Amino acid sequence: MTRVGFRCDAGIMSGVGHLVRCAALAEELRSRGVGVVFLGAVRGSEWARAQLRERDLPLVAAPRTPARLAALARELRLDAVVLDSYDLPEETGAALRDAGLAVLAIVDGDPLGQEADLYLDQNLGAESRPFPPPIAGERLAGARYVLLRDSVRRRSRAPRRDGALPRVLCFFGGTDSAGVVPAWADALRATGVPFEGTAISPAPFAAGGPITVIPPTDRLPELMAEADLVVTAAGSAIWELLHLGVPTALSWVAGNQLIGYRELVGRGVAAGLGRAPDAAAVAALARLLADPSAREEHGRKGRGLVDGKGRERVADALLALL
Repeated sequence: MTRVGFRCDAGIMSGVGHLVRCAALAEELRSRGVGVVFLGAVRGSEWARAQLRERDLPLVAAPRTPARLAALARELRLDAVVLDSYDLPEETGAALRDAGLAVLAIVDGDPLGQEADLYLDQNLGAESRPFPPPIAGERLAGARYVLLRDSVRRRSRAPRRDGALPRVLCFFGGTDSAGVVPAWADALRATGVPFEGTAISPAPFAAGGPITVIPPTDRLPELMAEADLVVTAAGSAIWELLHLGVPTALSWVAGNQLIGYRELVGRGVAAGLGRAPDAAAVAALARLLADPSAREEHGRKGRGLVDGKGRERVADALLALL
């Protein structure tokens, strides 16, 4: 049996986006009879642990040094390793390749010095941006290669409700690592426009007004599909929202999200709120809440950019290396 390892971590500070997109590719590989194991750590997020447990994806603690990781990969009889982390030593990919394993590096723009046989940058417009060296292998770039989970691929957007209050979903990743959800909930209430809101936060807080606060949940794809507007960061969840065609208003909480933010807002497929929930952001949210046609125009432009088959294309390219 072909065996593939995924080297990624998840946690309160690092977020869960790397794990979520790796889980999507793992689902595809498992459907093809490939053995899968995750190499890394999950710190402080029960929701992230559940994503692996519910998919029966084993998690093995990963050593820090490239040489020891390569030795573990050989011990586990892996044929390939997927690297998805900003924090790995840059020699990691080279050590794995020297040990005879194929390497896929999932990156967001800069490969951070990682050597790989195959690079994946699923960000919108990545195919037209220059790729910094070193690059040793093939590059899969752009929205054609977005990795989506089964729970998103099998869902469609809920019918719109004429005349009803807009349903707003506010979340910033699986862990809200920057702790910004309460401030954005305040910004939504400050619009003064009636709406029904749900905010997802691992740390409970009193939002007040029309907003219900819930912890991280596996119902997220359902909540996204039912929303009339989603307020979030330009992270990995945006690709799920584009696939569903849900109107989205974006901020960013990490520097690596800024390229995606500018691309998405520049194309008009999402509304831009800026970095902070200030007066300008409140005004932008008020316009979106009060004008259904303005919201839906963003959803219309985004719909179709992510066809849901990206993980199949990535799996094809990875398995072709073996």
